[in-house]
Amino acid sequence: MNTSPATDTPPRFDCVVKAWRAHEAELLAYLSRQLQDHSLAQDVLQEVFLKSMRAGQGFCRLDNPRAWLFQVARTTLVDHTRLAKPWVDLPDDLVAPVAEPRPAVDALNACLSRNLARLDEADRAVIEACDLHGQTVRDFAQTHGLSLSAAKSRLLRARQRLRQHLVAHCGVQFDEHGQVCCHVAMEAT
Repeated sequence: MNTSPATDTPPRFDCVVKAWRAHEAELLAYLSRQLQDHSLAQDVLQEVFLKSMRAGQGFCRLDNPRAWLFQVARTTLVDHTRLAKPWVDLPDDLVAPVAEPRPAVDALNACLSRNLARLDEADRAVIEACDLHGQTVRDFAQTHGLSLSAAKSRLLRARQRLRQHLVAHCGVQFDEHGQVCCHVAMEAT
């Protein structure tokens, strides 16, 4: 193997070694300032060196190796920071946060399921397809052999019947905007 006498590195890495020697100190100073930890900066600097060695002959064709090294140092620093998961010791007397009360609409899951089951099959099918599974009314109409206006009417009537069931069986109450504001927990009937 033909190696350069001064460094015992293959000739294809001579340009990397030359650029590295010229800029290593300022790269380390930059990384030390950014990380505020000299040992960690040396670890990141080692990663930058490995990346420059992997670039091989591509590195030798660079117009500005210093700029390339600093760009690689910045991206390696960002990657390292992103992957770092800092640990902070928590005090022993830390109190668990008080859970926020669930919005009234979220507490209706069980009641909604019970009352969907009370609807007839046609009402339940249109509500489940359009409101729960995100199917468009147009697609529902096509798959069920309905006109678009008939499917819209069916969905509207089904929603009205479900609303009546929720009011009667779950004590659902609405605010001035027609939005669910609260409900009274009622026995499953």
